[in-house]
Amino acid sequence: MKCAVLVFPGSNCDVDMYKAVEDCLGQPVEYVWYTRTDIDEFHCILLPGGFSYGDYLRPGAMASMAPVLAAVQKAAEAGKLIMGICNGFQVLTEARLLPGALRRNEKLKFRCETVELRVENNNTAFTSQYEAGEIIRIPIAHGDGNYYCDEETLSEMKKNNQIVFRYAGENPNGSIDDIAGVMNKDGNVLGMMPHPERAVHKWLGSDDGKRVFTSILQSWREKNGVTHGA
Repeated sequence: MKCAVLVFPGSNCDVDMYKAVEDCLGQPVEYVWYTRTDIDEFHCILLPGGFSYGDYLRPGAMASMAPVLAAVQKAAEAGKLIMGICNGFQVLTEARLLPGALRRNEKLKFRCETVELRVENNNTAFTSQYEAGEIIRIPIAHGDGNYYCDEETLSEMKKNNQIVFRYAGENPNGSIDDIAGVMNKDGNVLGMMPHPERAVHKWLGSDDGKRVFTSILQSWREKNGVTHGA
């Protein structure tokens, strides 16, 4: 499985994402610059956190217009696995690859801490190695993580089991229905505000994020009939 870590002007978690793939999966991984228009060679596309384009206009808005996003759209339509973390989540909502929007935190404070998440749906390509309802500890670092959607969209997401993670303790940003991560209807695009790539070793304070990456690899191998080594 070959992974792409997208890099926009202002990305600052791209190295974290790259190292998480390298350490957890031992799979080929490359940085992909925002100007690239062909990413067909990659099986998994990862959008890291940071402050793309300085968060001007709205976080993720300018990055959603970058040339590489047309290729991401194509990859999503082809069923490839795509994950956006923090700013990457914001980019995916701005590009309409995921429902809803990310707004300023409810109390207008940047929150940087480790939070508890509940795995609401473990029947996904990103969470298959977790237990349903499992509580995990993952860091957050955001000022615009307040997930919002209208009631009709929320009802539809609940019906389709698109809510993947919820905050299990304090809701740090005011997100509707305590939502911390959602996926598209087809189940191949995930966005989440917490940073699993910063929780892949116990010496980081938690290794609960590692199974997001190993779930992705397992899903890809099962889909492609690969047993090991690729």
